[in-house]
Amino acid sequence: MKLIGIVGGIGPESTIDYYRLFISTYRERRPDGGYPPVLINSIDLARALKLVSSNDLAGLAAYMLEEIRRLARAGATHGLLSSNTPHIVFDELRRASPIPLISIVETACRAAAERKLKRVGLFGTRFTMQGGFYQKVFARDGIAVAIPGPEDQEFIHDTYLNELVNGVVLAATRERYIAIARRMKREQDIEALILGGTELPLLLRDAIGIGMMLLDTARLHVEAAVSELLA
Repeated sequence: MKLIGIVGGIGPESTIDYYRLFISTYRERRPDGGYPPVLINSIDLARALKLVSSNDLAGLAAYMLEEIRRLARAGATHGLLSSNTPHIVFDELRRASPIPLISIVETACRAAAERKLKRVGLFGTRFTMQGGFYQKVFARDGIAVAIPGPEDQEFIHDTYLNELVNGVVLAATRERYIAIARRMKREQDIEALILGGTELPLLLRDAIGIGMMLLDTARLHVEAAVSELLA
């Protein structure tokens, strides 16, 4: 029997959303009253952020791999990272992982390709926006990924880590995010916005005021995991 293992805690708020989404998505597809088995390994967000902030990607990969192996030892047959930023080392993790991993970036790319999008915007941490891993994967399907200007990137990064990761949702921050997205649509011709931070849906639950499609990477990731579980 398949068993999904989630490396969570990066951050805690989105991990709660992952669990709720996993349960609800499974039950929507299997309305027989059952609940899906799932393992969650909640890890140290501060340690992960310290590694990525110091550009210690080898250390980050080693840490993530250690936690994936912990899930595998507990019986997980498939794994996923409930955060976008650690996907900066996803290729290394996939090669070394004892179990198949489901990529949040690849699932988002499939969704964009299915919707025939050609140019999308990306919000996330500074590491996600500047890391190039979204651009690399989306380019395979001929989809361009645009990012905000430097000042807007800093605002998104700072409020993401200082507010959203801590479960703080402020109307003023939402309005600024919407303004940035609308400016990107106007100046960079983006057709949709990737919510490339798994806490971003806490702030941008819908496209009201934005005027374009939102790609919720957390929801798409969970849907892919449930599809794998039921395959």
